[in-house]
Order: sequence, then C-alpha cells, then structure tokens
Amino acid sequence: MPIIESAPKRLVLKSGSMTLTLDRDSGRATLQRKFLFWSLKPTEAAIAEIKDVKVEAAVDRASGVEVCSTALVLASGAAWFFPSAGKTDADSNVNAIRKFLA
Repeated sequence: MPIIESAPKRLVLKSGSMTLTLDRDSGRATLQRKFLFWSLKPTEAAIAEIKDVKVEAAVDRASGVEVCSTALVLASGAAWFFPSAGKTDADSNVNAIRKFLA
C-alpha cells in the first residue's frame, strides 16, 4: 500500500478503496472506506487512543494464501484493520505508523 503523504504533522496511507489518515493538528485518526461508487461514513478516533499497531496475518481457508493487514488497536478494545498487499507491505506500514506516533 503506498504512503500517499508522510509529513511531520500528517500521514496518509491508501490501500484499494480504504484511506487511513493520521493528523496531528486535529489529533484525529480517520479511516475512510468506499463501497463501489459510494463513500461510507468515515470512522474516527483520537490519535491518543491508539495503543498498539501490529501486523495481523491469517490464512485463507479456501486458497491457503496468507492474508496480512495492519491492525490499529484502540484503548477501547476496538481494532481497525487496514488491508495490505503482503507481509512486507504490512511491515512497512506498521513501521511508518509507529514512527509517526512516536
């Protein structure tokens, strides 16, 4: 997944129809999704609520392929999953997010 914008105040990641934006000025993390031609209501949380960022891997039972995604775990116990093209892509996303949050 390409990193669209990487600045000290803002990080934007895009994967398919999903966009993850971390903005220090507003203190918000936003996950924007699209379904076909419609933009769904964005999911938002405070950046301070993000407690962990990790790579989640699962095996697709039908094909046997490993599917990786970036997981943002919030203080409330909720988690956002952001799809990745592969394990290396998910690792680079986790590193970029952790660097931004540090």
